[in-house]
Amino acid sequence: MRELKNRLYEQVARIGKAVASPKRLELIELLCQGEKTVETLAAQAEISVKLASAHLKVLRQARLVNTRKDGKYVLYRLASTSVADLWVNLRSEAEERLVELQMALTSIVEHADELKGVDRADILRRAAAGEVVVLDVRPADEFSVAHLPHARSLPVDELKKRLAELPKDVPVVAYCRGPFCVMAKDAVELLRNKGYQAFHLTDGVAEWRAKGLPVEE
Repeated sequence: MRELKNRLYEQVARIGKAVASPKRLELIELLCQGEKTVETLAAQAEISVKLASAHLKVLRQARLVNTRKDGKYVLYRLASTSVADLWVNLRSEAEERLVELQMALTSIVEHADELKGVDRADILRRAAAGEVVVLDVRPADEFSVAHLPHARSLPVDELKKRLAELPKDVPVVAYCRGPFCVMAKDAVELLRNKGYQAFHLTDGVAEWRAKGLPVEE
């Protein structure tokens, strides 16, 4: 019986080992946005293709990611939305327990208190009524995979050129890939400097879905 129990724990530990790497966690977060090639993942995680491939191999062996061929390219994707939930729950627990992480996050989310306690369903209601603009500042291809209801796609690298598309008399709530993503932070800083009433929503699609809130695909 002890040998059987050891094998059971060893199998569960495979998941722990697979996610016990900062870069593999970042790759999971990137794949929460949709399927991507190893080249895209390497560029977005700022690592070599060789290293990205090695990390993805570990994640695939743990059955956390799957692949499919698209012509000459291999596309990676999460095995299921439960893998995204695993990432969100793990990160949330770390934030709850680790003061170091809490302090590091304050440098990303400078205006976190302004949306703390704000009901997410109320944001949806106000967005549907045109009382607030929900702005998705991720790349357009990630928006096309899934986004928050009533959100508008305006990638952060295009924001400065397309400011005229945003009304100045309506608050703007910007979001990107989640609490560790700086794109929404940069967008809010730009908007505030241009006179907009802008706020940083730390939720990404994975966080929104993990809360049981609707996502448009």
